Amino acid sequence: MSRPPLNSPFLLGFDEIERALDRVARTASDGYPPYNIERIPRAESAPERLRITLAVAGFTSDQLDVSLEENQLVVRGRQTEDRERHFLHRGIAARQFQRAFLLAEGMQVLGADLVNGLLSIDLARPEQARVIKKIEIAVRD
Repeated sequence: MSRPPLNSPFLLGFDEIERALDRVARTASDGYPPYNIERIPRAESAPERLRITLAVAGFTSDQLDVSLEENQLVVRGRQTEDRERHFLHRGIAARQFQRAFLLAEGMQVLGADLVNGLLSIDLARPEQARVIKKIEIAVRD
């Protein structure tokens, strides 16, 4: 699936968005680990939030790394082989992964929790102030 480039004369300064869309298209094919993204409505004392939940069964908190790298939320998991164990059947692989989520400008990472094999990361969506600025027109003769 190809998409048209953002080269309309009415779209000025959107080069970064086009590069971000290309980056997302390249990384979207890997399905491991599976994840959900949900919207959590605004409460009295909390803004609207987004929650990313990744299924990371078998990983401990020491084997997971959540970091913010420029405008990307990057989740990495690294498991090491346990040479002491002897498997008769090995259906659950000790697998490394990296999953990156591109964040909009101003998104804030509130924290991460690991419960019952699910890693949840909460993000705050900033409230955008409506900006109206009058541009004065200079008259030159």
